[in-house]
Amino acid sequence: MKRMPQLLMAIGALLLGSLFLWPMWKIVLYAPQYPDGVEMHIWINKIGGNSPGTLQNVNILNHYVGMKMIEPDSIPELQYFQYIIIAMLALGLLAALINKRQVFLAWTVLMVILAVAGIYDFYLWEYDYGHSLSDEAPIKIPDASFQPPLFGRKVILNFIAVSLPHIGGYLTGLGMLLGGLSWILKRKNDRNEKRAFSADVVAAQRLQANA
Repeated sequence: MKRMPQLLMAIGALLLGSLFLWPMWKIVLYAPQYPDGVEMHIWINKIGGNSPGTLQNVNILNHYVGMKMIEPDSIPELQYFQYIIIAMLALGLLAALINKRQVFLAWTVLMVILAVAGIYDFYLWEYDYGHSLSDEAPIKIPDASFQPPLFGRKVILNFIAVSLPHIGGYLTGLGMLLGGLSWILKRKNDRNEKRAFSADVVAAQRLQANA
């Protein structure tokens, strides 16, 4: 039990590596012509889908309403976010070695801040793609917005867009929860050790007084 906070902190940090193994987010477009959905996957360092031609299909659909093409190489976040995650993974493992509750808390708070900043950045990206429409679009709908939802489901023309975390996103969230749990358990252990030390001091003083 004494080593449990360190173990949880290490596991929480290692779970960040899941972002390189599985997508962190997915956006699925359903329509009568796509009953199974066009499923776009967003990774920490790339954008793809559940099939090799997914991104091309999405760009074709976007072209008709004047949305910009999604070009992963032109999205700076896909270039540098991966290094932030690698740094946080390393810092999490270092925190487990240091084994201080303040360090566990600092890592967890920083991860929460980065997660909120990442979600906000994703919202801005969606907003730009959904509102910055070309005047030369084949299909023009005045005052229309094609921004997909940040979370959940949204009807866009004859499409139903569903936006949710994917495996990497869920595992990263679990890693953050484990970081918070490691802080809670470490604080509890420290308090128990302090009480035990105080009790030992009192007992020693009593023995000295009775000697």
